[in-house]
Amino acid sequence: MKPHRLEVLPDTLTVIWEDLESIIYPSIWLRDNCPSGLHPQTRERLLDLLELDPAPQLLLGELHGETIRLEYADGHVSQMPVALLDRHRPGQPAEDPAAIAPTPWRAELSAGAGVPRFAAGQVLASDEALEDWMRQTARIGLSLITGLDNRIEAGVELAERIGFLRETNFGRTFEVISMPDPNNLAYTAEHLQLHTDLPNHETPPGYQFLHCLANEATGGGSFFADGFALAEDLRSEDPEAFRLLSEVPIPFRFHDATADIRLRAPIITLDRAGDVVEVRYSAFIAGMFDMPAEQIPLYYRAYRAFMTKTRDPGYRVAFRLEPGEMVVFDNRRILHGREAFDPGSGFRHLHGCYVDRGEFASRLRILARGRSAQD
Repeated sequence: MKPHRLEVLPDTLTVIWEDLESIIYPSIWLRDNCPSGLHPQTRERLLDLLELDPAPQLLLGELHGETIRLEYADGHVSQMPVALLDRHRPGQPAEDPAAIAPTPWRAELSAGAGVPRFAAGQVLASDEALEDWMRQTARIGLSLITGLDNRIEAGVELAERIGFLRETNFGRTFEVISMPDPNNLAYTAEHLQLHTDLPNHETPPGYQFLHCLANEATGGGSFFADGFALAEDLRSEDPEAFRLLSEVPIPFRFHDATADIRLRAPIITLDRAGDVVEVRYSAFIAGMFDMPAEQIPLYYRAYRAFMTKTRDPGYRVAFRLEPGEMVVFDNRRILHGREAFDPGSGFRHLHGCYVDRGEFASRLRILARGRSAQD
């Protein structure tokens, strides 16, 4: 969009755009974002803000084609790109290709098209398919990849199309198999109620990838629920329970012979706008509640209310992973669980890894940048 008119005051530049919207740019903001204050290659800031007057005085502002020439009382001259001022209007956050609004779901996801499915070969070969898969996975929080090779690294190779893997105390990748001496319930044949992984970490892993290599045992079906839908329904039905779960931190802890990782955090995390942005829930590794005694019964009531929703089939989708399939989900949103299985009836082997939300978002922005360059 092009400016219609400029109005210059000592401490502000007002741009009246073609749509007649007036946007005020404070002079300190303009001076701080002058292109001359950035390194020419890295585009990182070199300007020392403390060397400036707290309110640099503007003397002149003139439109010259695609730039606005600004003169300051201290003699500095800025050439501000019109496109920069248009993209970065104060009070209006810049567009972010990775900011994909979640679509909460309940059991109805099983109807119609169901869980989004994508072919591994296409995602590996095409950036367009990769972006489509990532955007739908971000929106729903859950997707299935089909047609993976019968190799332990096949799922990892697809995850690395997004970015670096997140290493944890379980390693860079992990094997979900029944072990004789397990240090985690996932490595048993037990029924696993819905949960998120590693809520005891300061930042739990973002997207989880579980590649099925074998699923011959009786039982062992997978089920999932949208933690955002659970939380929002609790907010509307029981506001006090929602408040306690979003405000009161509880202890989470995992410990074995080599690690003792613990954290106190609420089950529901809200952003500054009050929107749910994370659910951190695992009854397996929740520690002993340590809030004041008079609050404990109230908290247990809220905790049980949320737990009851995790058992409600009205929130679940369930399916059995087959060899060559990989389920991908946002571990800080989607709760996952597993039916018990009989290890004596056949071999069950999943290979897993994580990619953090930041890596996921970065890749979406790079893919969007590539599309823009082609247009």
